[in-house]
Amino acid sequence: MRDMQFGRTYEEFEVGAVYKHWPGKTVTEYDDHLFCLLTMNHHPLHMDSNYAEKTTDFGKNVVVGNYIYSLLLGMSVPDVSGKAIANLEVESLKHVAPTFHGDTIYGETTVLDKTPSRSKSDRGIVHVETKGYKQDGTLVCVFRRKVMVPTETYIKERGGEQPGRPDLKSQEK
Repeated sequence: MRDMQFGRTYEEFEVGAVYKHWPGKTVTEYDDHLFCLLTMNHHPLHMDSNYAEKTTDFGKNVVVGNYIYSLLLGMSVPDVSGKAIANLEVESLKHVAPTFHGDTIYGETTVLDKTPSRSKSDRGIVHVETKGYKQDGTLVCVFRRKVMVPTETYIKERGGEQPGRPDLKSQEK
């Protein structure tokens, strides 16, 4: 039996590698409204279909951009930051095109650079760019971030890949 890969160590990242995140997520009106309510974003562009239909260029509600960003960030966790020690910086975030209820979002992340930590030898900094696309290929969101990730040494010294997971084999009888 093999453990599921969740994130990568510093050594496993290659500059230029592209990770295509799967599966995509179809955004519903409920998703959009819940995110707006949780974050206290009550702009009528997102919450009021009558307002959106009568007063906007789109003629319908636009999904709040920070939900799309958060969705893409979450999609990237198994490939990029599942082992992260910290997300250090989001250096840029661009909402390129609108997303609407019913659109399906797909993401991919490119490794731009990696640098060993100057202060601790058991970790490094990985610089990545994540792009989100709608089902028709339209680019909707792009962001760049820096993530502090562990080295293989860090993982070994702290109990392996899944240090908090109980050993269920020892409990079988």
